[in-house]
Amino acid sequence: MKAQILGTGYALPERVLSNADLEKIVRTSDDWIVGRTGISFRRIADHKTAASDLAYEASRSALDKAGITAQDLDLIIVATMTPDMPMPATACLLQNLLGTRRAGAFDLNAACTGFIYALSTAEHFLLGGKKYNYVLVVGAEVLSRVVDFTDRNTCVLFGDGAGAVVLGKGEGENGILATYLGADGSGSGLLAIPAGGSRHPASQETVSRRMHYMQMQGNEIFRFAVRSIPKCAAQVLEEADLCTEDVDYIIMHQANLRILQAAAKKLHIPWEKVLVNIDRYGNISAASIPLLIAETAEKNKFKRGDILLLVGFGAGLTAGASLLRWGDR
Repeated sequence: MKAQILGTGYALPERVLSNADLEKIVRTSDDWIVGRTGISFRRIADHKTAASDLAYEASRSALDKAGITAQDLDLIIVATMTPDMPMPATACLLQNLLGTRRAGAFDLNAACTGFIYALSTAEHFLLGGKKYNYVLVVGAEVLSRVVDFTDRNTCVLFGDGAGAVVLGKGEGENGILATYLGADGSGSGLLAIPAGGSRHPASQETVSRRMHYMQMQGNEIFRFAVRSIPKCAAQVLEEADLCTEDVDYIIMHQANLRILQAAAKKLHIPWEKVLVNIDRYGNISAASIPLLIAETAEKNKFKRGDILLLVGFGAGLTAGASLLRWGDR
């Protein structure tokens, strides 16, 4: 018995923010941004749109493709670092939008590795007993609300969006083959939003010091990512008794094109097997991997039996990987 992806979906805001637009906001240039990150565009939500709204759109699409309704869901997990509000959970808001009352619902915050953590959590619920048959896993972010648009080093990186998968369980070869989750809390200060929690609650001082926006030591995060991706990949490949040559596509968290290139080189994976959409959407944290899966599936690029290697890394510091064999339901 394996946890299997039954349907995928994604949602993106309509507004496109180009590098040329950013040139009017901060001291930067298209050449500088593309050369350092590979990003040309990102999507930005309007002031009325929150994470739950994007999660709802992505979820509706995933449910339709899975051929089930929201009433069939047993559990909803939303991976996000930009929830609608500190409480209640965005997953509960999503449950209400979907019009179901039966499913359990909770949020999970592992930053950019959030979808990998949520996928692993959903797998354990599905395979741990008879109670759970269908689990909705969503990565949803509105990062434009926590980006400091006076900081040219971070504001060029991030965008908004959501991706969703419906997981079920079934027999056969297709499904999740192996998962690995890791963390190194000693690096928690390298990428953080310092204020807004119990350590530094909102105050005049935290607002004036812009502590409610993301702060990042980019070089250190780059090194962590390039170090972590091969380690995470090796863990799941070994568990599944497979090697990199068996991988048909690698889907890494879309943080920086140079990270993807360096990791692929270390893994000896040909570039044509690396799926990329960072140029169009930027870094969407927990939404980047499920959005890329859903967008690629929509183009019918995956074939039955394809081996997909998913790898995430991000604030925490967190890292993780999932290896799965694609079905064609």
